[in-house]
Amino acid sequence: MIVHRRFLMQGVLKMKRKITNTAMLLCATLYIPLSLFSQDFQMKGTMLGLYSGNAANVTIPEGVTEIGFNAFYENSSLTSVTIPSSVTSIGKDAFYGCISLTSIIVDIENSAYSSVDGVLFNKNRTILILYPQEKQGITYVIPSSVISIEEEAFRGCINLVSITIPSSVTSIGEGAFFYCISLTDVTIPSSVTSIGKNTFFWCGSLTSVTIPSSVTSIGAGAFGMCTGLTSITIPSSVTSIDYIAFVGCSGLTSITIPSSVTSIGYAAFAGCDNIRAVTVSRRTIMDSDTFPSTALITYSD
Repeated sequence: MIVHRRFLMQGVLKMKRKITNTAMLLCATLYIPLSLFSQDFQMKGTMLGLYSGNAANVTIPEGVTEIGFNAFYENSSLTSVTIPSSVTSIGKDAFYGCISLTSIIVDIENSAYSSVDGVLFNKNRTILILYPQEKQGITYVIPSSVISIEEEAFRGCINLVSITIPSSVTSIGEGAFFYCISLTDVTIPSSVTSIGKNTFFWCGSLTSVTIPSSVTSIGAGAFGMCTGLTSITIPSSVTSIDYIAFVGCSGLTSITIPSSVTSIGYAAFAGCDNIRAVTVSRRTIMDSDTFPSTALITYSD
């Protein structure tokens, strides 16, 4: 009888533990939406799908594991955002068009991301992910730990006048400095091998750029609409210039294409209406619309 009663008590205790664990699991499941206290956070499980509020300073609740694609899309009220330790994934363009954003703060315990002076990096700071669009200051020195600059990392940062890229950087993503309209000074290090699509598109204040001899290709729209660009030196390491690479660079008056360039894409220099002299190899494959009709072409061979 005593043995039977002991087994009965053990069964009751096991049942209690099971009920308690189930309740805790239920609470954990309900924790995220209940803890938000606002319909401004639109959740899909543990993913923040959309923030629709207009608060200036937003703290994403602990428990959120993912910030979804376009989650803060064109939120003009947002000035700072705090990312908790639980976030392990940030979707593409999560903060796209946040024109008032000055600071991104990541919890120090986060295992995937980090922040320094309001700039977003991966955890070990080898990838610069996002520089807030309205961050104060006209100069920025990228940390020497960085080897890659993410796509559109500095897009629309209209306050920046000068950016220093360290020699540790080997990759610059597409559109990395798109529409940095105040940028006048940037040095591309010799560790970079290609200038990608739209990298400096619409950087209208750039007056000159030195492309290092390590670069082999210049992508589509790489320097498009850089209307202040008055000179460009293309090294003999470059083998291809993609379409509209220098479209609308109305400040250019002459251009020399090294014989190493085997192809120039469609309208690469279209809209460069002040170009009067072009030097290029006969062996270079190019379209009839590559240069403005007013340019005098001289062949180097």
